Amino acid sequence: MANNEEKRQVYDDSQIQVLEGLEAVRRRPGMYIGSTSLRGLHHLVYEIVDNSIDEALAGRCSNIDVTLLPDGSVAIQDDGQGIPGGIHPKMGIPTLEVIFTVLHAGGKFDGNGYEFSGGLHGVGSSVVNALSEWIELESCYQGRRYTERFERGVVARPFADEGVTEKHGLFVRFKPDDTIFDEVEFDYETLLKRLREQAFLNAGVTISITDKRPQAEKEDGSFTGEVMQYDGGIRNFVTYLNEQKHAQAVHPEVVYIRGEKVEEERGRTIMEVALQYTTTYTETFMTFANDINTHEGGTHEEGFKKALTKVINEYARKYKILKDKDLNLKPEDVREGLTAIVSVKLKEAQFEGQTKTKLGNAHVRQFVDKVVTEKLTEYFEEHPNEGRAIIEKAVLASQAREAARKAREASRRKNPLESMSLPGKLSDCTERNKELTEVYLVEGDSAGGSAKQGRDPRFQAILPLRGKILNVEKINPTKVYANQSVQPIIQALGCGIGPDFDIEKLRYGKIILMADADVDGSHIQILLLTFLFRHMKPLIENGRVFLAKPPLYKIYKRSGRVGGEKYAYTDAERDALLAENKGFEADRYKGLGEMNPDQLWETTMDPERRILLRVTMEDAILCDQIFATLMGDEVEPRRAFIEENARFAENLDI
Repeated sequence: MANNEEKRQVYDDSQIQVLEGLEAVRRRPGMYIGSTSLRGLHHLVYEIVDNSIDEALAGRCSNIDVTLLPDGSVAIQDDGQGIPGGIHPKMGIPTLEVIFTVLHAGGKFDGNGYEFSGGLHGVGSSVVNALSEWIELESCYQGRRYTERFERGVVARPFADEGVTEKHGLFVRFKPDDTIFDEVEFDYETLLKRLREQAFLNAGVTISITDKRPQAEKEDGSFTGEVMQYDGGIRNFVTYLNEQKHAQAVHPEVVYIRGEKVEEERGRTIMEVALQYTTTYTETFMTFANDINTHEGGTHEEGFKKALTKVINEYARKYKILKDKDLNLKPEDVREGLTAIVSVKLKEAQFEGQTKTKLGNAHVRQFVDKVVTEKLTEYFEEHPNEGRAIIEKAVLASQAREAARKAREASRRKNPLESMSLPGKLSDCTERNKELTEVYLVEGDSAGGSAKQGRDPRFQAILPLRGKILNVEKINPTKVYANQSVQPIIQALGCGIGPDFDIEKLRYGKIILMADADVDGSHIQILLLTFLFRHMKPLIENGRVFLAKPPLYKIYKRSGRVGGEKYAYTDAERDALLAENKGFEADRYKGLGEMNPDQLWETTMDPERRILLRVTMEDAILCDQIFATLMGDEVEPRRAFIEENARFAENLDI
């Protein structure tokens, strides 16, 4: 990537374009980095790393190093060209200072400094400066070394020319401001995942991370770290994702497609696709534009999906795998078991906001569609065995979908308020506004009975579950639709599952999983979460799913057990309550059924006093891998996961 001399553009002080000044970043950080939580904290690192990636995309950088340091700071260094060291022609201050203090300043707006870039909003470097307790800069540019230091966005040590150097590139070290962020301790695994992703997307670039904090020091004195460099690029990415899921491939080699075009107005556009089918029933699909993860997809995703469906149907018709009487395969059929990466690079990427989650460039849709159609058709013609295996898998998926149609139809409700198709054990609520309602999925008839008596029937519905539901990770989706243990859940929620899911038809604002605080209860919750993740994922993505947290202990007076009870949710709370209340003792609850209705309401169902844990999904790909590991058929990966993570287990029920 760094050896393409003829495509390097001139990059000097005059190309730093200033759009407007930096205002109120410290006062409203969420506008620029999303939040002041851990997600926002890590976003600071991503902003600086993304600038180094832009250097790599321009062919000027081949090494990027990230180091977590003992004082809570982080250092990012690249071997790119560095930032120009002169005085900015319009601002009259050093260019290095402009980039780190002026919002919307950077070498990306006129397209001459960088051909491809994800950071088109130009706020990254200046925002990192504004939200840091301090930041140290060292830019080695055209044989000179320049330095500057800022504290909370203000110059603390002025810009200086430190003399001659043989190095080139940018070094940034900053410490997040603990008066702004909720937490200021970086998570190594979170950063590792993002950096590995970037290494896959930029074939040949070496990206490393080292954790030099005390907790990361090993017995031999070395530190936790990893060096990542993938010559196969996104082909290696697909292989890695399938290995993490322990998925068996339908065809041995990853299919790779690349296309490029140059237009006078739009410049150069590059697209890459890597895909491989597995024997699983779930799809793993990721899209990127200028190395930015476009979680919400966009035009590149639309073009790929359209082409994939079209090519597979045409091939299946041509070679009579689909008969004349057969209907065409649907998009969900051709993507069952698919692992795919779509990456595009373009001159002026249009994203929705600074979070860059959806690509909007219309011409990309047609370009990706055209290239994938041509190249995938060629691949099938040149690899007939692989093509037939892929299409036969899609045909099986179609047959399974058709076989499940009647079962899904039975789970639908024409009217969300119509009760005739609801499961018999459901005790519904009377409130008509679904946003004010909640349904408890309760373990067992005994606890369900107590919950029915203890609830507020105006807005709380109760659905008792009979034992453990099906582990949907291990079976064909066809069996899920017809299974008696999940049918009541499908009917009660009313929004359908799989391809028929429609969140607008959801009958309740909250879905609350309530199970015993023991191993069996945890297992039931995991089975329910596996079902919801695989077949009703938008419920989790939209924050509709919660876990109820019943107490572990009842604290009561020795002389009689009526009145004055207190409740403890952890061992520490139990010990504290016993220390504060002399003459009290503790009983461990064996199950929700031991509580009478009033106790269940008071501890677990009363909105004023209960504890609910919202189920979130920060990383869909990681969730996919964990569910596949812990709930799938393969025993060895599950054993390895348990052995590796056993030390983190708490509240063991033994």
